[in-house]
Amino acid sequence: MTLDELRAEALTCRECPLSDRRTNVVFGEGNPKSPLVLVGEGPGETEDKLGRPFVGRAGQLLDKALADAGLSRDHVYIMNTVKCRAADWSTGKPVNRAPTEQEAVACRRWLVPQVQIIAPKVILCVGAPSAKNLIKKNFAITKERGIYFPCEYAKTAIATLHPSYILRQMNISGDGGYSLLVSDITRAWQAAQKLLNGS
Repeated sequence: MTLDELRAEALTCRECPLSDRRTNVVFGEGNPKSPLVLVGEGPGETEDKLGRPFVGRAGQLLDKALADAGLSRDHVYIMNTVKCRAADWSTGKPVNRAPTEQEAVACRRWLVPQVQIIAPKVILCVGAPSAKNLIKKNFAITKERGIYFPCEYAKTAIATLHPSYILRQMNISGDGGYSLLVSDITRAWQAAQKLLNGS
């Protein structure tokens, strides 16, 4: 199956209740031949509206971090573990929330073949939920960020701070961990290039 064929199937998915309120399935975008794939948690409001990953405030910060690492979206492939927006609608106005275990499991029917088709050398998990999904269930982002781990879907995987977390921390102190995000992207890209070249 090609990536386009998988995308076409994913756009009609009704595997979990997230499909009931979504505007768009956010499948992923970028360079499918890239040795580096960035995997976030799931789409937010802007991503749901536009059908593209990381295009809200957090996405703008990610674009800046990619640029500061000497890269752009054309160099990497960007996707999420869950393809539909997870939100709490109990107040009448949706509030983003983490996907449930059941939602994440349901979406693996798209996540796993998507990664397998791209076959990256390195996966950069953006945020703890992605790392818990792709590296190990008890992943601790504050202790294990920036460490290379074995991965079922790539030669290795590494996790970094989520841009939305950095934005929240920036209001409290310093750069909020932005320099760590740039460093992790740089290191992941360098590792991907080395693996691609067989060194």
